[in-house]
Amino acid sequence: RAAELGAERASMMAGIAQIPFIDSFDLRYRTRVVQPREIAQAVMFCIMDVSGSMDENRKDLAKRFFILLHLFLLRNYERIEIVFVSHHSNAKVVDEEQFFHSTESGGTLVSSALELTLKQIGKRFPTEQWNVYVAQASDGDNWDDDSPRCRDLLVKELLPKVQYFAYVEINDSDPQNLWAHYEEARAARGNLALGRVRERADIYPVLRELFAKKDV
Repeated sequence: RAAELGAERASMMAGIAQIPFIDSFDLRYRTRVVQPREIAQAVMFCIMDVSGSMDENRKDLAKRFFILLHLFLLRNYERIEIVFVSHHSNAKVVDEEQFFHSTESGGTLVSSALELTLKQIGKRFPTEQWNVYVAQASDGDNWDDDSPRCRDLLVKELLPKVQYFAYVEINDSDPQNLWAHYEEARAARGNLALGRVRERADIYPVLRELFAKKDV
C-alpha cells in the first residue's frame, strides 16, 4: 500500500509540475502569496463544511482543491503538517477519512471552525516557528447572524496570524451570505483570496486566480 501511495504521489507531482500557474517562474514573479518568513516548516489547515448540504460531489471538488494547494506548499517547505477541521454547527479536528467521507446533520456555524483553528494555532503552531496557511471549502451556507462573526474573526484574529487564507465556495447558484462578509474581510486584509467552483473544470482556473499577481 505504501508503494502504491508513493507512486500515486509521484504521478501527481509530475502532473502538477506541468501546470503553468505553479511553474517556478510563476511562483517567483507572479504569486500574490505573502512572502513566508525563513522557516522550514509549514502547517496547512483544511476547513470544510460537512453538513448535509455538502454532498459527495462537492466534497470531491473540495478534495481536489486541497490536494493542489498541498502540492504547491510541498514545493516550498521541508516539512508540512496538515490539520483537518470539519464542521457543521460544531467543529472538530478529524483524520482524513472522516474529513472527506463523514456527513453530519444539523445547521452550519462556520465561526466554530475558525475559532477552533485559532485555538490549534495557539496551542500547537506558534507563528514564530511555523508558516500557517488555511484553505476553506464550503457551499456558502451559514446562519445569517454568524457570518458577521466570521468576518470579524478573520480580520481581527485569524488573518494576522496566517501567511495566506484561500476560500472556495462550491455552489452553482448565487453567492451565499458568507461570501459577502468574506469579501469585506478581503478588503480589510491582503492575504485572503476568494474563488467559486461549480464543476471540476473550474478548479485550475480558480487556483490560478487565487495565486495571480494583484493589480496595484
